[in-house]
Formats: sequence, C-alpha cells, structure tokens
Amino acid sequence: MTEILKRKTDHIDLVLKQRLEVAAQASPWDEVQLTHNALPERDLLRFDLSTEFLGKRLRLPFLISSMTGGPFKAENINAHLAEAAQALGIAMGVGSQRIALLSAGTSGLTNNLRGWAPDVPLYANLGAAQLRDDFSLTDIQRAVDMIAADALIIHLNCLQELMQEDGDTDWRGLLAAIETVCTRLDVPVIAKEVGMGISAGTAKRLVNAGVSAIDVAGKGGTNFIEVEAERTVDPRLRALGEIFKDWGIATPDAVKAIHAELPDIPLIASGGIRHGLDAAKAIKLGANVIAQAGPILQAATKSTQAVLDHFAFMESALRIGLACSE
Repeated sequence: MTEILKRKTDHIDLVLKQRLEVAAQASPWDEVQLTHNALPERDLLRFDLSTEFLGKRLRLPFLISSMTGGPFKAENINAHLAEAAQALGIAMGVGSQRIALLSAGTSGLTNNLRGWAPDVPLYANLGAAQLRDDFSLTDIQRAVDMIAADALIIHLNCLQELMQEDGDTDWRGLLAAIETVCTRLDVPVIAKEVGMGISAGTAKRLVNAGVSAIDVAGKGGTNFIEVEAERTVDPRLRALGEIFKDWGIATPDAVKAIHAELPDIPLIASGGIRHGLDAAKAIKLGANVIAQAGPILQAATKSTQAVLDHFAFMESALRIGLACSE
C-alpha cells in the first residue's frame, strides 16, 4: 500500500515536471487544419456550447480528466477542481480509487466532492487490471458511492503496467470483467486509456461489452511511459521506457477512426489537448466532450480561480475555432 501511495504522489510531481517538455514538442493537432468560414451566420461570441453527455447537461463541453489518485496532497487539488467544475457546469473525473478501496478508507476522495460540486457530473475511476481479481462488485459500487458518482471510468493502461516493477501484467479475462461491471453497475461505464489511445476495433469490443462512452486518451500529452521510466531504479525498465516512449495512437487519429466506426457512441477527446483550438478540431472530428488533465494540474495546485482562468481561455479559443470554421 505504501508503494502504491508513493507511486501516485510521484505521478503528480513528475507530470508537473513533464508539462514544460510537452509544451515545447510538436503536436499531432498541428496536422489537423480547419477550413476557414468567411461568412459565419451566427453571433460569433454568443452561441450555445452546452451538450448532453450520458444523460446530463454540460454548460461547456469540457471534462476535468482523472489526474489524482488519492494521496493526501491531492485533496486540495480535488477541491479546486470540483469547485471550478461546479462554477463552470462541466464534468469531473477523479483519479484511481484503488488506494481508497484497498485501505478501506477514502484517501481524500469523499462526499466532500459532492459538497463542492453538487450539480455537475462526477466520474469514479478504477483500473481495468483490478476488476477481475482485486475488487468485487460491492467494492466497485463503493467506489461509485463514496463520491456519489454519475458514471464509472475504467482506465486501460496495459503498457504503463508493464513499465512498473510491480505492475499488473495478466490481462486475461478483463473484457469479460468489464462486461460484468457494465451489466451489474447502476451507473454508465466510460472506458479510458491513459495516453496511448484506443483503436476503433478495441472501442467496438468495449461498446459491445456494454461500455457507454469512450475516452480515447491518445498520445500527445502527458507521457506515462516516460513518467514510469523516470521514477524506476530498474535499468531494464528505464531502457524499455526509452524504446516505447513514442508508442500509441495520436488523439486526432483515434477520434476520427472511432467516430467513423461508431458514430453514435459518446466520445471524449483527451491526450495532448493544449488549448481551445485543439478542442475545436476535436469536436469537428467527432468528439462530444474535450478532456484535459496535465494542462490543468499546475492551476489546480494554486487555486480554484486559477482553474477558472484556465477554462475561460479554453472557452474563448474554442468559440473562435468553431465560429470561424466550416
């Protein structure tokens, strides 16, 4: 348990460190070009950006994506995020609740979140690798109940697990486990990667198993392979991290392919979304909701107002990108 807690704390610190490097890199979103519309028939700054997602209305098509897994330093971060989500009318997903369930505690993930965000969708979060052996359906329901969640995110992170010294490497039977959860749980299930993307074929298998929405979480943003390589002391894992650091499906490619294959499935675009123009491109490719994690983390360590300022700028660029494109 101590090692899991340390890993989650390391993740926060290393993701903050990595943000400067990510910002300086070329982005796959730069390859996506929108067509300029010289004569848009709309009020350019005042048009409705709200959307319905999994039966809930969002005032803006944004999701604060899962980023904090329950270490004690994350409680203030979650408070700032939840308060901002409430003020903006957007959704929020929490980080992995594995620690909270294994410790029979909460690790900072409690109904306090509902106190800070009483009216917006909150999404619980567990790793796919733990569904088969570690947690019963009662445990999984408890993860949902502890934050009064509107949906459960199941994150898929097979490559990341392979880069951890104590990673979960037996992934046999996990699709069946996901199907059982989808069938028995009383809230919708969202399947999410952690930075390597989801292919159209995998998305189809997940939807057939009962998953209600897909978060592609493609490559281009926070790179958890590099994060794990930096925190390990095992030279073999460091070398493997170097080999596989560019592995994955770019977010624009994943969004485009899944939308073409499954046009009716609710789709979240995350992974390398830098600003509102990237968000506009994702929506034009077929995404319903845009999610960010790493780009918000620095603001979330400061204050609720810093998170609100971040999204105000996101909204401005999103409006311009949508208003001025065909």
